[in-house]
Amino acid sequence: MVHSILNLFLALYLAHLLADFVLQTDGIVAAKKAGRWQSYFVHGLIYYGTMLGIVVVMNPSLVGMWAFEGIVVALCLVHLLLDWAKLTVIKARWIPDDVRSFTGDQALHLATIAGATLLITRPPLQSVVAFFQEIRSAQEGILIVAVVYVVVIFGGGYFVRYLIGPLWKRRPNEPKQEHDEVVNAGLYIGWLERFIALTAVFLQSPGTVGLILAAKSIARYPELKSTERFVEYFLIGTLLSISIAIIGGVILLKIFYGTVTLGK
Repeated sequence: MVHSILNLFLALYLAHLLADFVLQTDGIVAAKKAGRWQSYFVHGLIYYGTMLGIVVVMNPSLVGMWAFEGIVVALCLVHLLLDWAKLTVIKARWIPDDVRSFTGDQALHLATIAGATLLITRPPLQSVVAFFQEIRSAQEGILIVAVVYVVVIFGGGYFVRYLIGPLWKRRPNEPKQEHDEVVNAGLYIGWLERFIALTAVFLQSPGTVGLILAAKSIARYPELKSTERFVEYFLIGTLLSISIAIIGGVILLKIFYGTVTLGK
C-alpha cells in the first residue's frame, strides 16, 4: 500500500516539476506577472495535461475515475491560486522575490501534492502509521547524516574562514566592498564544494573530488595569475575545505559500512 502511495506521489510531483520548470515558458511567467488571466488558464491546462499524461503512464487505472479527476482539477486550481498569491504579495512588496519566497512557494506546492495523493489513495490509518514507524526506525541514520553534513558544509565554512582570514586582510587602499565580495564568494563556493566532495566520498566516488579541484582552478585561473597573495589564500582554503569534506565522508563510511573503501 505504501509503495503505491509513494509511486502516485512521485508521479504527481514529477508532473508538477515538468509543468512548472520545463513546460512553463518565460512568456507565460511574464504574462502572469503582468496579471493576464489567459496565462493562468494556459498554465493550468499545461499542468492538468501533464498530470494526466504522467499518471496514464504510471497508473492508467486511475484515469477516468471521477474522484481522481476532481482531485486533480482541484490540485490545478490550488496551484494557480498559490502562483497568483505569491506574485500578488511580491508585487505589493510584502515579501522579496528571492530564494526564500521561491522555496516557500515550492514547499506549499509539495504539501498540496502530498495532500492530493492521500485523498486519491485514501490509505488506512495503519498503513500511514507503519510508514512513519519505518522512518522512525531509520531516524538515527538520518540524524547522523544530517549532523555530519551540517558540520562539514556550514561549520567547516566558518572554520576555514577563520583560519585563512589573516591571509586576505583588507589593504589600506582596497575598497571594502571588493574585499568582502571575495570573502563571501569563497564562503558560498566552499559550501557547494564541501557538499559535492562529501557526497562523492560517501558514495565511494572519490574521483569527483579531482573534478572539483580542476574546475575550481580553471575558474580562478585569472586571479591565480594576478597576485601571489590570492594563490596562497586560494590553495590553503581549498585544501582545508576538501580535507574537511573527506574526513566527514570517511566518518560516514565507517559508521554505515564499517569500513572505508574509496571506490566500488
